[in-house]
Amino acid sequence: MGKNTNKENGTNMDRREILKGLATVPVLGLFLANLWRKMRRDTLKKSNLLADLVQEKSAPTVISGLSDSRHLNLGIIGYGGRGSHLIRGAGFATKGWTDTVSENARKNKLDKQFKTYMTQEDLNCTLVGVCDLFDVRAEQAIDASKNEVRSGGKPKATAKRYRHYTELLANDDIDAVIVATPDHWHSRITIDAAKAGKHVYCEKGLTRTFDEAIKVYDTVKKTGITFQLGHQNRQVEANEKAKQIIKQGLLGKINLVELATNRNSPWGAWVWGIHPEGNEKTIDWKTFQEPVEPKKRIDFGEEALKRFFRWRCWFDYGTGLSGDLLSHDFDALNQIMDIGIPKYASSSGGIYYYKDGRDVPDVWNATFEYPDKDMTVLYSATLSSNDPRGNRIMGHDATMQMGGQSGGGSVHGFIVTADSESTQYRKRIEDGIINTKYPIYTYSPGSKQIDGVTSATSKYFANKGLLYTYRKGKRVDPTHLHVKDWLDSIRSGGQPKCNIEVALHEAVACHMATESYLKGRRMEWDPVKRRII
Repeated sequence: MGKNTNKENGTNMDRREILKGLATVPVLGLFLANLWRKMRRDTLKKSNLLADLVQEKSAPTVISGLSDSRHLNLGIIGYGGRGSHLIRGAGFATKGWTDTVSENARKNKLDKQFKTYMTQEDLNCTLVGVCDLFDVRAEQAIDASKNEVRSGGKPKATAKRYRHYTELLANDDIDAVIVATPDHWHSRITIDAAKAGKHVYCEKGLTRTFDEAIKVYDTVKKTGITFQLGHQNRQVEANEKAKQIIKQGLLGKINLVELATNRNSPWGAWVWGIHPEGNEKTIDWKTFQEPVEPKKRIDFGEEALKRFFRWRCWFDYGTGLSGDLLSHDFDALNQIMDIGIPKYASSSGGIYYYKDGRDVPDVWNATFEYPDKDMTVLYSATLSSNDPRGNRIMGHDATMQMGGQSGGGSVHGFIVTADSESTQYRKRIEDGIINTKYPIYTYSPGSKQIDGVTSATSKYFANKGLLYTYRKGKRVDPTHLHVKDWLDSIRSGGQPKCNIEVALHEAVACHMATESYLKGRRMEWDPVKRRII
């Protein structure tokens, strides 16, 4: 009896549970339907969040049409690593370079250097004059001028080599010059070129010293030439999108910005190789030293070779971390937020890793204060760590992180993440529409088209947006766009994106920080007297 009862009880239990379950089906169905509707509603809310917050604008166009107008003759003064890149941006590359990158593209489909170069717009110009103090580089520039690998924009002449830049400037057929020399030559060449009526593209930093920056500014303004400073990041689409977001107030009140540079390789620390053909016969060392104080000049030898090829390691020729690396990030921030020249600047650091005779620091920090904007900008750099920190613009309502690890690891992208204590987004956070653990906006161009860059330095440049940007999904070299912007402005009579006005902002800020390091005190900008005190 007990056994049957147990069985019966079990059967009855099963029946009762089934009947109870069946009775709840309509309720459960209603619950699931409501849950689905809520999830769908929340999804729509989240998908519409950006539509509510961001007023999207179309991306800049790649081609303006102005480059098809008046033909221009160019001269290049200084054909080192940066000079060769600038000339490629204008449409001229050595056969050695095109052969190498085409082979790389054949071996690696992710390597798009060759395709990017071959499809860039013809800028309707000819490289007719080159000047470099190293014979090998001068010959390379001549080779670039006559390499007709591109189907369009073939050069019309083989460039002539000039021993001294003044001889190149004396050529009335040259309309404009690219100055890509070490920093200690920038001011002298730019001023002389402007006085000769040549338009100038000058590589950053603007000058080696503050006084030189003021002289360059005054000369460019007086002569009326078209001037462009070599901050190709002005062409990076991400910066324009970031500017749009900040202008619309998505970050709220911004009080603090952090900029950072991390490198961890000899190349990234400017310990560049000494060319095997570099010697007293192939290098004009005497001319190289012309701008240097007589008492600091040295005879040609092993030390001279180091300084010629690694000039960024000494203040006699360059501006160190300030003019070489901070300048890019500062100019990008100025583009995004129109911060201008700071009121105060202070800096500190030292030579902690590269004990190789240099006098520029390899670890360096700078602080820029803007009391009128209630904002401080911090910059920190190290040449002995490759940690991808990126840059951060911190507002009361949200933070924008650019480069480095931003954009989910994307190239020169950014993410915007709401602050947990945001006033603007409080209700959205409370309603679960915004989760502060995840971005409310992500910009990641070319995330599926990243080059197969291998070196730490290449990755650094890529993350900073200095190697390429995007226009409507098309990969474009920002250096090409920057050179194009300059040439089109020459033809139209307009102002390029990094004209002498904004160039002065970068120059003064960087020189204030450098002077603070050298003098061991805080520097102040006097806008009335145009001086650092």
